[in-house]
Amino acid sequence: MENNNSALETLKSVFASATILIAFGLAYAIYIGILGNPANFEDNNPENNPINILGTVHKGGIAIVPVLIAINIIVLAFSIERFITIFKAKGKGRVTSFIKNIRSFISNNQLDAAISACDEQKGSLANVVKSGLEKYKLVQNDSSLSKEQKVESIQKELEETTALELPMLSKNLVILSTCASIATLVGLIGTVFGMIRAFGALAQAGSPDTVALATGISEALVNTALGIIASAIAIVMYNFFTTKIDAITYGMDEAGFSIVKTVSVQNEVAA
Repeated sequence: MENNNSALETLKSVFASATILIAFGLAYAIYIGILGNPANFEDNNPENNPINILGTVHKGGIAIVPVLIAINIIVLAFSIERFITIFKAKGKGRVTSFIKNIRSFISNNQLDAAISACDEQKGSLANVVKSGLEKYKLVQNDSSLSKEQKVESIQKELEETTALELPMLSKNLVILSTCASIATLVGLIGTVFGMIRAFGALAQAGSPDTVALATGISEALVNTALGIIASAIAIVMYNFFTTKIDAITYGMDEAGFSIVKTVSVQNEVAA
């Protein structure tokens, strides 16, 4: 089991690293092949002024624009990856209905039915509940264990299984939170550089050129726009995923409490 978990963690780390590298490679390909297409500029010359939004984005600079595009791709890729992972962890049915059914089965001492419900539900929540139920079933009629020992044994099993499942749910969320923090800053850096270039070119011209100044400012602001878009998406998705993880975690705690409470009550009645 530990070897399988270790292999899975290694695979996920490789996936995260490969995704980031692919995102940067794809971003530079987009910058050169799509944004840098000569058709986006006057006289089909990338050195001239842009004639559409793609050319304007390209003028934002090769040092900043590809990085911002890569951040947007990373946010999109890991949002999809987290959505799939958390959706699978939640299981097939609704969490609230599943917990309600489990509590009903446990109250009626229908452990086999509760375990079957876990097999149908699947996911991280069902795995935690099933481990607790199986331990409960194992120690239920063990007369060699005291009430406290039974409860402690079940609690330990629930805690260990939860500790194995939770890292999988929160994995890669740090990437989304990092993108949310740095995307706007990278965009602002690009805007500052763009403004410096725009005013520098204006100063060298020796006479006010409102068209050139407006073009330079619009090119600079493209970086801020790309950064804000990436940051906004990352923040929304991060909050969405953390809310879903909290719901699953609460379900684990609630189900675990129900199992432990039932064991305690049954032992008190038996005593």
